[in-house]
Formats: sequence, structure tokens, C-alpha cells
Amino acid sequence: MSKSFDMELFLTAVLTGSHATRQRHLRQAIIIQAEIAERWQRQTPWGWQKKHVAWFLKHRLNRRSEATRYCYLLTVRLLTRRLKKTWNFNL
Repeated sequence: MSKSFDMELFLTAVLTGSHATRQRHLRQAIIIQAEIAERWQRQTPWGWQKKHVAWFLKHRLNRRSEATRYCYLLTVRLLTRRLKKTWNFNL
């Protein structure tokens, strides 16, 4: 029996801004986590590679508006900062 990963606890150190902004980043991070877990069975961000996040940004957001893709990119930047990685992504 495994515990579910707590994304809010994971992002607490890097989340700033208003309550609505923090909630949006948290909601989007949970969506990113679910998509990567479904595709590659990587349940936690600690197991992610750059290609997993790049896949999400390229293939799962391809039909979304530019503004939505930008918001997800900001969330990805928070995730990479929390993971202490030097990944750079462009839209």
C-alpha cells in the first residue's frame, strides 16, 4: 500500500503570490503529475526526466491557447526550481 504524493507539500517552498495564484499552480502541477504518471508510471516529480515534462508541454497542451500554455510553463518553472534542476523550456 503506497501513500499518494502530496503535491501541495512538495511545492510549498517555492509557491508565492496571491492565494488564487498558488491554487492555480497547485492545480496545474497535479494535472502535470497525473498525465506523466499515466504515460510513464512516474508517480512523483523526483522520478521525472526533462523529456517527460517536455512531452507534457508539447503534446498535452498543443490544442490549448497560448495563454494557457504560458501559465503551465510558469508552473513547470516552479517544479524545476523545487527539483533544483537546470531545465529550460520554450513554448
